[in-house]
Amino acid sequence: MKIWVDADACPVVIKEILFKAANRTGTSLTLVANHYVRTPPSPNINSIQVSAGFDVADNEIVKRVEANDLVITGDIPLASEVIDKGAQALNPRGELYTAENIRLRLNMRDFMDTLRSSGIETGGQAAMSQSDRKAFADNLDKLITRHAGKN
Repeated sequence: MKIWVDADACPVVIKEILFKAANRTGTSLTLVANHYVRTPPSPNINSIQVSAGFDVADNEIVKRVEANDLVITGDIPLASEVIDKGAQALNPRGELYTAENIRLRLNMRDFMDTLRSSGIETGGQAAMSQSDRKAFADNLDKLITRHAGKN
């Protein structure tokens, strides 16, 4: 299993959790962004800088991801695409996107976009809490452990 990170919008605290997990478990971690992403020196951690543009980083992840890989993203359309390729997607708040829940998430996202485009204020996401960080770290550990058990 490789871990791919949609790094353009990934919170720093989540990247730090990922760096620790990659080093602790020896899991390959690649951050993909359209800007330089600072990473600690490690044989398990690298980054790919893509050109600027709409969905360029997302498209690079979809191109490279393989079945059983894990993608860290809050981007629901990207999550849907990687699930279709047999990979898993985990958002930075610790929610695992699955084949069973991704369609509902896509529909809700489209609905909220429609509301916003018609001028209705929908508010934004709440700030990342300590419980969000814990949920992410816990689910990341479960996924890495589950994959390690298959090898």
